[in-house]
Formats: sequence, C-alpha cells, structure tokens
Amino acid sequence: MTNAHKDALFVLIKSLSKSEKRQFKLYVGRLGVNTDAKFLALFNLLDKMRRYDERQILESGIVKKAQLSNLKAHLYKQILVSLRLNPVNQNVRIQIREQLDFATILYQKGLYKQSLKILDKAKSFAIENEEKNVAYEIVELEKVIETQYITRSIPDRADELAVQAKELSAHNVMTSKLSNLSLQLYSMMLKVGYVRSDEDLKTVKNYFETHLPSYDIDSLGFREKLWLYKAYLWYSLLTQDFLSAYKYASKWVDLFNDNKGMIPLNPVFYLKGNHYLLESLFFVKYASQFRETLERLEEQVEDPNFPQNDNIASLAFLYINTNKLNLHFLEGTFDNGLYLVNIIEYGIKKHRERIDEHHIMLLYYKIACLYFGNGDNKNCIVYLKKIISNKNLKMREDLMCFARVLSLVAHYEAGMDYHLEVQLKSTYKFLLKMNDLHAVQKEMIKFLRNLGDIYPTDLKNEFQKLYNELKKYENHPYEKRAFLYLDILSWLESHLENKPVGQIIREKAMTLTR
Repeated sequence: MTNAHKDALFVLIKSLSKSEKRQFKLYVGRLGVNTDAKFLALFNLLDKMRRYDERQILESGIVKKAQLSNLKAHLYKQILVSLRLNPVNQNVRIQIREQLDFATILYQKGLYKQSLKILDKAKSFAIENEEKNVAYEIVELEKVIETQYITRSIPDRADELAVQAKELSAHNVMTSKLSNLSLQLYSMMLKVGYVRSDEDLKTVKNYFETHLPSYDIDSLGFREKLWLYKAYLWYSLLTQDFLSAYKYASKWVDLFNDNKGMIPLNPVFYLKGNHYLLESLFFVKYASQFRETLERLEEQVEDPNFPQNDNIASLAFLYINTNKLNLHFLEGTFDNGLYLVNIIEYGIKKHRERIDEHHIMLLYYKIACLYFGNGDNKNCIVYLKKIISNKNLKMREDLMCFARVLSLVAHYEAGMDYHLEVQLKSTYKFLLKMNDLHAVQKEMIKFLRNLGDIYPTDLKNEFQKLYNELKKYENHPYEKRAFLYLDILSWLESHLENKPVGQIIREKAMTLTR
C-alpha cells in the first residue's frame, strides 16, 4: 500500500477546494464522451477516500493493476490543466506564458505577422512586470521569426532585437549570480545556523566575497535588487550581525512598498521579507516596531486584494504564528501566549503537506520555550521530545543541539532527574558528534552533572558561580548564539532571586526593549 503522504495524485486531489473540484468536473464534462471516463471515476473514488488504498481502487473495477499507473498520470495531468484554466490561478506570469504559447502556435502555422504582434505586446508586459527570463525567450523567438518573415525595417529591427537580447541577458546573468549566492547562504543557514568559530566566519566571509558579483545599484532592476538584499540578509544572519540584518530586511520590504505592483506577482517573497524583518527586530529587541510590523503584516494578509492560495495560506500561518510567539518571548508574557499552542497544532495538521519538517520542528522548539518560560517543564519536555526523536531532521544542527540542552534543564526543573546522568552522557556525545560543544554548553553540562554532589545549602552559590561564568559569554562573538536559543541567564537569575523565569524576562523587557 502506498503511503498517503507519498502518493502525489491523492495529495493533489485532497488539496483541491470545493470550487476547484466542481470546475474539474465541468472541465471533464465539456465533452459528453468524458462523463463515463475512467479517470473521472478514479477521481471520484479518490476524492471519497480518507487514506490512499490501492487495493480498494483495484477492487472497484475501475482499472486493472497494469493500467493504474498510466490512468493516475493522465488524471494528474487533467487536474493540472483544469487548475491552470481557473481564474483564481491566473497571474501575470501565467498570462505572459500563455501569450508566448499562442504566438508559437501562430508561428508554426506560418502566421508570422500575427505571431510577432502578440510577442511584441507580451514582451512589453513581461519587461514591465520584471519577468526578464520570459522576455528573453520572447526576443529569441522574435529573432527566429524575423529571419523568415522579411520586413522593410529588417536592418533596424535586427539591431533593436540584438540590443534587447544583450540587455536582458545581462540582467538575467546578474539575477542568476545573485540568486545562486543567496541560495547557497540560505543553505548554510539551514544546515548549521549561526557561525560558531573564526573558522566558520572565515568560510562564510570568503564565500560571500568571492561570489558577490560587481554591481551598480542604480542599474539593477527589481528582481536583481531583491536577490541582492536577500544575499546580504543571509550573510548578516549567519555572522550574527543583526543590525545589518535589520537594514537589509528593511530594504527588502521597502522594495515591495515602493513597487506595489510586485506584491501580487511575488506574494511569497513579500511574506518572507516581512518575516525576516520581524526576526531581525526580535534580535535587536525593538518591541514597539516589531508589534507594528506584525499587525501591518496581518492586515495585509487579510486584505481581500492580497493573493489567496494554499501556499500563501500555509506561509502566512507559519510566519504570523512564529512571530506571535516571538512577541511573547520579547515581552516576557509567556502565560498570555499559551492560547497559540492549539492554534499552531491545528495549523500544522492542516498545512503539513506544505510546511517542511525543519519549520515544524522550529515551531515545536518555540512552543517548548513558551512552556519553559511559563514554568510548565513537563509540557516543555513533551515538545522537545518531538525534535529529539525526529530521525528525519537533517537541517539546523544547532536547533537539534539546543533542544537537548534545554531538555536537560527542563528535566532538572521538573524534578525528573532520575535519568539525568544517562541524558547528560547522550547530550555530551551528540554535541561532540555535531562539533557543537562550546563553552556555554560545557559549563551547563558540568553544572548539571555535579548537581548530585551539591548540598542544598550550597545550591544558590553554585547557581551564582555558573551565572558569573556564563555572563562572560553574553557578548562573545560566537558563544552568544547559545542565548539566542535559550535564555540561560534569565533562568539562573530566577533561581538567584526566587522569581519565576517569566517575571525575570518581563522585567528585563521593560528596560531592554524599545
């Protein structure tokens, strides 16, 4: 039996809205001969299934086993054609591609003049909307047609097309170089997280400087600037230069605000830009602007004119709720944020097909931190176990490492220290394996390992010693990354001052945030 999560056709059908299913049946029924088609019968059967079951399909008599693969492929294609015709899915990019297809058909019929007329309009539309890749394709087809359809203006036309092709090619090469750089830096961020040493910093800095192309900012178009700001943003985050990250995330968002027409065409990049602006505001502890930016993003997403589709809905859920959690961390209002747990759990279940494992685990870690800040260590451990036991997580090694460190602290706080020695050894080995055993982790593990030998009367002194030791690393270029994942200092202060950790963070928030 094929797993429901792996059968592409079943997943596609389950993603369709009622109106999309209705349109598909109307599309299929446009010719009477299709009403009894096998692929429509298969569609109806799969639509009714709660889980994909190949045996049930074969027992229905719709299709024999040898024909099932071909029938599924045909149904998949027909659904995509139907979706492409749906007005909801029509955007500028699809419209330009459609015009290019029409022009190609006219060219193949020898109707050169009609083809060139469509291409000229499509090209202007593409350039106007920063679709320079397809604009280049259009120019190349125009050149092919011009060699067969001789006009009186062919000398001037040849020069014009040659210049356009050269300019578009230069823009596309620059976009490609910047997008490659941005993608590689993003990959580093996902794989390892923030730089951990001089060696890491040297590697990232060298890669960035050697792959950043020379550019004149005034000559760059919208798309080139977008990839440029992205590349600088990832570099800033990797090197923990959060003021610089704020600068380039702001430029990213401002680029859209200055080019409002690009928001409907690139809604995903607009959402991501706002998310990283919020993340950088979180790191620089700018609470007032964080709240304003989050409220503005929610208003934008709820605006009826903002593009709506499944992908955007999933990203909006992810980014808005991640940053709602961050706002509670920023202000120390952990108890007020507990209502988000059920919302996030429901959202993960609803959007699981479109959210990658890394981001789901990141949400679980934030929920664990929410419970930890609220003093609910048992629920904190429940969510950390989801990360620690996840064998499929290949990204964000630092997330996996700090989940284990926080788990040790939560077990101690919950009084569940009967297996602490086993966990300490396991965590120590894991950190060594990941090459992530740094000063803060070492001090934490050493402290927890020695807890059994400390008299209760000496415990406060030991907390003070650990606090004094870790305080040295608060502004260390690499060690400070530990405090981005887990506010160990506030936890220690809560023991020293006999206050809940949430209260400590709230009091800090009133003095530290703006």
